[in-house]
Amino acid sequence: MDLLITEKQMYLSNSRLFIKRVTNFLCAIILLIILMPLLLIVAIITKLSSQGNIIYTQERIGLNKVPFTIYKFRSMYTNAEKNGPELSNNKDIRVTTWGKFMRKFKVDELPQLWNIIKGDMNFVGPRPEREYFIEQITQQGINYQKLLQIKPGLTSAGMVNYGYASTIEQIIKRMQFDIEYIEQPAGTKNFKIILQTISIVFTGKGK
Repeated sequence: MDLLITEKQMYLSNSRLFIKRVTNFLCAIILLIILMPLLLIVAIITKLSSQGNIIYTQERIGLNKVPFTIYKFRSMYTNAEKNGPELSNNKDIRVTTWGKFMRKFKVDELPQLWNIIKGDMNFVGPRPEREYFIEQITQQGINYQKLLQIKPGLTSAGMVNYGYASTIEQIIKRMQFDIEYIEQPAGTKNFKIILQTISIVFTGKGK
């Protein structure tokens, strides 16, 4: 009996994951098509605003510690991290004027729709971090592994309730919202986070 229950639970779990994957994939495709004119405009302005590539790529750590390449519209000057990985802040001189505008309205994150299509990310989940900073977090005795149990997201509970983090301490504070997200029953929490994200995008009031 226990074996049958376990198998049933595994089947239901796999079914939910499959449905979630298909839903994220289809929604990302639809959004990509709808937003294509905006993406083209942002790409052109990004190219004209400063020298460098339009799309910025960076390695992040995803589900089960598997690294993947994340995509963003470039918001910093070229070679911004020539001295090594560094968290950004509101007064960061490495960020271009156009980059500040994109970050304010989260436009720079839109290329991550491709990450969702590829299966690296979902729409909602903990924001993926770089291994360099994960190591610094774990050195402080913080268990980061819990956030690696689910796929990272384009938006997250931490982003809508806390915002960008410019220090390791702030990342740790933001983590608490994502840990609560993981531990809460599914319900309508994803829908609420998406609505909060839309509000932040249109008002530009996100941190």
